[in-house]
Amino acid sequence: MSNAFFQVPPAVNEQVLNYAPGSSERADVQEALAALKAAQIDVPMTIGGKKVETENKLPMHPPHETDHVLGYYNRGDRSTVEAAIEAALAAKEGWENMPWQDRAAIFLKAADLLAGPYRAKMNAATMLAQSKNVFQAEIDSVAELCDFWRFNVEYMTQIYSEQPESASGIWNRLEYRALEGFVFALTPFNFTSIAGNLPGAPALMGNTVVWKAAETQIYSANVIMDIFDEAGLPPGVINLVFVDGPTAGDVIFNHPEFTGLHFTGSTGVFQHLWKTIGNNISKYKSYPRIVGETGGKDFVVAHPSADAKQVATALSRGAFEYQGQKCSAASRAYVPENIWQDVKKYLLQDLASMKMGSPEDFSNFINAVIDEKAYIKISNYISQAKNDDDAIVIAGGNYDRTKGYFIEPTVIQTSDPKYKTMVEEIFGPVLTIYVYDSRKYEETLKLVDSTSPYSLTGAIFSKDRQGVLVANKILRHSAGNFYINDKPTGAVVGQQPFGGARASGTNDKAGSIWNLLRWVSPRTIKETFVTPTDYRYPFLGEE
Repeated sequence: MSNAFFQVPPAVNEQVLNYAPGSSERADVQEALAALKAAQIDVPMTIGGKKVETENKLPMHPPHETDHVLGYYNRGDRSTVEAAIEAALAAKEGWENMPWQDRAAIFLKAADLLAGPYRAKMNAATMLAQSKNVFQAEIDSVAELCDFWRFNVEYMTQIYSEQPESASGIWNRLEYRALEGFVFALTPFNFTSIAGNLPGAPALMGNTVVWKAAETQIYSANVIMDIFDEAGLPPGVINLVFVDGPTAGDVIFNHPEFTGLHFTGSTGVFQHLWKTIGNNISKYKSYPRIVGETGGKDFVVAHPSADAKQVATALSRGAFEYQGQKCSAASRAYVPENIWQDVKKYLLQDLASMKMGSPEDFSNFINAVIDEKAYIKISNYISQAKNDDDAIVIAGGNYDRTKGYFIEPTVIQTSDPKYKTMVEEIFGPVLTIYVYDSRKYEETLKLVDSTSPYSLTGAIFSKDRQGVLVANKILRHSAGNFYINDKPTGAVVGQQPFGGARASGTNDKAGSIWNLLRWVSPRTIKETFVTPTDYRYPFLGEE
């Protein structure tokens, strides 16, 4: 039993290692890459703590080397999802009633395991499965995931400590219960950290989870489950299944105990899931919590006073790190004509110096896009731009899938601020730039606000403070994460809570106290010490 108010270790952001030539961390990852490439693994599902295999085994390939087989994962079916739900519900009572400090200890241990003995393996798995260079893998699959697990513990204690006032003779308390039922976590390919946080955050608060990982992230998801197992997560708390979306949805969204969705993915899928939940609302024991982050069409706006080199660097990094496959990636830019030629010069210089190839070669800044579907979609946008009169490809524009899904960092300049690639989410290494009349800054800001349905991230560059103030006002609802004189990517847990509104999601800010509040259901408890024994109030007395 708990007999003390425990204070958790202060959350501190995990150090991002630099992997410079000659460093020990570089050697460790190179060794891990070699070991993983040399072995083919069989990845089971995890249901009720048991490793589940099937006869339906599907291959996993690095996006940058499609002929190589990393191993096979076991594809489940409807019965798999049903078993995962049963396991989650069976584990619920014991997990929810476990003292909070013990739940906290599991996640803190998981973070230390990831930062220590699993660091090289997690990086290597993410580099191979999702084609990330070592630095992008480090900031994602290690540093950010450690931060999620540690800061969530700190936020949990803040929530639990928030208590009401009590009048004389009574004691008021708030109990933060887990949701009644099971939570469904649906995770994307692009961030291993998101894959670890979406099931992890609800679980920390006492919920049990059915987790469906993106097929192209299963290889590194397997490492996450290994860490959870070693950290002591009880069987059935997080159940990892590999099934297709319609199969999972048909079982989960028709189950009366479904109580919450934690989602990162496309707007179209999220809206479809929300509609399905709405149509089935009468089937559920409780109104489900729906939390989702759904991408963006993220912008960079340069004021006429902006420094051209700073703008170009922000575009090079913001648009092309991880091949533009970040929800926050810079995808459209608005540059005033007075600095455009300099911005263009510096940007083209940057692009000319970028090497593209396998992440196993640490000199490559650009790697492959995730799969054939993404490759076809992105290359079609580029092909269309080459043929349109109101667009011109000024850099890149080539693509090849002979060995892997490689697309050059591509810059499109358009004369139409509502051109297709200024409006639609591409999710690849394509940046579209509109050069505006330097005298029409405020008009351009209004254009930025109205061009896209998304509202995730955006950046403003200006040496003139008035330019910043005007942008901050006009773009108030255009981005949930707004950057001043910095690229629109790279949010850090505990520093810049991440999420957007409009078509970008519910803005529940992953890695923050706001997100964790969605996974609890408060109960107010009032205890009276001296209970009344007469119904009569003083006002009833006779004169």
